[in-house]
Amino acid sequence: MDEPTGPSRRVEIDKDAVQRDLMKLVLTVIELLRQLMERQAIRRVDQGDLTDQEEEDLGTSLMLLQEAMDDLTEQFGLTASDLNIDLGPLGPLLPRR
Repeated sequence: MDEPTGPSRRVEIDKDAVQRDLMKLVLTVIELLRQLMERQAIRRVDQGDLTDQEEEDLGTSLMLLQEAMDDLTEQFGLTASDLNIDLGPLGPLLPRR
């Protein structure tokens, strides 16, 4: 049998890089949803749709979610800017703070 003389047919995969990139994608989607929820919560508060207790619960939930996001990005060595995917001519996925 002849051995291939060209590049190896076997693909080398860095498992750590794959895991980090997957977490980056997942955290990006979660951050997008978190920001959308935060904007919706602000609108509802401004409209007066919520009771004082609901406002308090919503604020607490959003703070806990932000803390969890901070912990996960730190755990995987990511920053907030790492999660802001550049969409080329459309600009960044997430609004700049």
